[in-house]
Amino acid sequence: MLTKPFADAIRTAEQIITSAPHVSGEQDLAEGYDYLAGSIRGALQMAWAYEKDNPCFVRSTGPWTKMGLDNPDTLYFHAWLRDDAEYLVTGVRGTTADLSFQTLDGDYSPVDVPGSLSAFDDRELTIGVDGAYRLRLGPAPKAAMLVVREVFSDWDAERPGMLRIERADRIGSAPPPVTLEKNTRRYGVAGKILVSRLTTFLAFAERFYLGLPVNTLTPPRVTPGGLSTQYSSVGHYDLDDDQAMVVTVPASDAPYQGIQLGSMWYISLDYINHQTSLTRDQAHVDPDGLIRFVISERDPGVANWLERTGHRRGYVQLRWQRLSRALTAEDGPRVDIVAVDDLPKQLPFFEPISAEAWRARIAARQASTAARMLG
Repeated sequence: MLTKPFADAIRTAEQIITSAPHVSGEQDLAEGYDYLAGSIRGALQMAWAYEKDNPCFVRSTGPWTKMGLDNPDTLYFHAWLRDDAEYLVTGVRGTTADLSFQTLDGDYSPVDVPGSLSAFDDRELTIGVDGAYRLRLGPAPKAAMLVVREVFSDWDAERPGMLRIERADRIGSAPPPVTLEKNTRRYGVAGKILVSRLTTFLAFAERFYLGLPVNTLTPPRVTPGGLSTQYSSVGHYDLDDDQAMVVTVPASDAPYQGIQLGSMWYISLDYINHQTSLTRDQAHVDPDGLIRFVISERDPGVANWLERTGHRRGYVQLRWQRLSRALTAEDGPRVDIVAVDDLPKQLPFFEPISAEAWRARIAARQASTAARMLG
C-alpha cells in the first residue's frame, strides 16, 4: 500500500500521545488525540507543500494545526528553499505590529534547534507608499527554510498583508506532473514529519520549561532561535482551583507585548472562545503603568483574567517583539500566588468586570479571530 508508511507513522504517533509523561486522565487523552488530529493535518500539508523549485508560503500552524506553543497573535508562514537558488519575495505590508523574516538551516528535532542564518524585520526593507516591497534571497549555503511571522497587537484594528515567494529563475514555469513515485515519497515524508513534530516539541518543553521552578517566570531573555529583536519570559504553573497566579509586568513601549497560556502538549489553549492570551492593547493597564494578569480556574471577575480552562498544569510565556533595545529584569514579570478570594485585597487597582462586558470580550475574540485566521 502506497500509504502504509504514513499509516504506520500514525500508529507510532498514537503511542507517543498515550505514553506522554503528563497524561493522567481522560481530559489529557482527549486533548492529546485532538492534538494528534491537528498534527496529522499539518504533516500532510507540509509534505505536499515541500516544493523548492516552485515554492509557495504555507501556514505553518493555526487553530487546527497547533504546534510549538504557537502564539495566538501570530500568523506563521514558511517556504522551503534550495541553498543554490535565488528567490524573490514580494508582498504588501499590512498594519500589524510586527513582520519578521528568518532563514533556517533545517527544522526542529528532539535534540536540536535549527540554526538561524539570518533574521530581520520589515524595518530593513524598502516599502513603497502603497505598502509594496520586494526581497531577494540566496543563494545561501545551508539555507533550507524561510519563516515569516506576522504579529498582531490589536486584533480588531490591524490588518494582515500579502505575501508571495518565487524561485527567481523559474518564474512563469510549472512543476512537473504528479507521479506515483512522488506521492510515495510524500506519504513517507508526512509520516516522518508527524512523528518528529510530536517528539520534538514534547522534548522542547521538557528542555526549556519543566526544569524551571514551578509557578515562576524567567527574566526577559532573547528568544532561542536567533530572533534578535524578540525577548521572552517563560515558566510553567501548577495551581489549585482556589489559587491564582498574578503576573505583574510593566506595560512596554515595544510594538508588541503579549502573554499566553499553553497546555502540557506544548500548544496554545483555546484562544478563540476563551481569554487564554492577552496583548498589551487588549489588556487593562493600571494607573501605575503596570499590567496585572490573573491566571486562575475560578473567575476572579477582572478584565485581565487568563482562563486555565480546566488545566491545573500548563505553560506561561510572555513575548516582546520588534524591540530597539535590550530588556532587563526590570522590564520583566513578578509572580505572586494568592487565593482567588483575596484578589480584591491583593490587587491595588481591583476593578470588577460585569458578566455582560466579559461576554462582549469573548464575542470580540471570536469575531476578530475569524477575520485574522480566515479572512
